[in-house]
Amino acid sequence: MAEVRTVDSEVERADAFAVRQTVFVEEQGVDEALEYDEHEDEATHFVAYDGDEPIGAARLREPKSGLGKVERVAVLESRRDAGVGRDLMLAIEDRAFEQGLESLKLHSQTRAAEFYRGLGYEQYGEEFMEADIPHVKMRKSLDERV
Repeated sequence: MAEVRTVDSEVERADAFAVRQTVFVEEQGVDEALEYDEHEDEATHFVAYDGDEPIGAARLREPKSGLGKVERVAVLESRRDAGVGRDLMLAIEDRAFEQGLESLKLHSQTRAAEFYRGLGYEQYGEEFMEADIPHVKMRKSLDERV
């Protein structure tokens, strides 16, 4: 089980960005100009650790009252299928619930949609392209947390 922390230092923020750089920019070829955007300072960032090693990251934004948006969920390739993504998502859901949010939405890469379905997220709308990668929109009421 990974230790998931809400980022509250520049070191933790750098760790979260390092995971995102590895997964999105280096592994998946996402342009850095798309990966790092104007929402970095307003979002709540999360980083998952195995000891001192950062192995996962994500962020949470509140674009509308009562609705949060989960973004930039990334787990190092060597740690996938080890529950790190689940640990990150549960930490985000707990934080969102504590903040009084009613539901969460996200844009899942199509290949990861089954993972989110397993956590209770439901797809809505059609597949679309984001950063040249197929995605689907998903949503979950926080009353249905696992």
